[in-house]
Amino acid sequence: MTRRAGIVIASTRAATGVYEDQSAPVIADWLAEHGFDVVPAAVVPDGPPVGAALRGLLALAPSVVVTSGGTGLSPDDATPEETLPLLDREIPGIMEAIRRAGAAKTPLAALSRGHAGVAGRTFVVNLPGSPSGVMDGLTVLDPLIGHLCDQLEGGHGH
Repeated sequence: MTRRAGIVIASTRAATGVYEDQSAPVIADWLAEHGFDVVPAAVVPDGPPVGAALRGLLALAPSVVVTSGGTGLSPDDATPEETLPLLDREIPGIMEAIRRAGAAKTPLAALSRGHAGVAGRTFVVNLPGSPSGVMDGLTVLDPLIGHLCDQLEGGHGH
């Protein structure tokens, strides 16, 4: 069975064509390397469109949804607020590990407000908007993602 994954990029500037998003290709490559069939990324403005994109993806019941962007303190950074109501269970240790990995490179990692958790049988994680922050997050997820998906599918993992 092929696992499906989705990506939501929260960036008003990328969604309106001010610049090209750099994070989605990094996430898509990582997911493909881990055997996921990747749904084309949704690049949406910050705020409520993030929640709408997440709900649309969750309706497809993918194994994983990765978001990038909208986790900081700017007035329109609302990805955590759009994500949290959709989660059935949080996995705080994942975000703690992602912030810890980022903090090794920049003290600004402590400002990331992202969530990680489960919506139905889908793992959802909010990564920062920068490609380096995305890489830090994916590095943390690397040894976890297979076991995490196995557990959500009802198995006990390895």
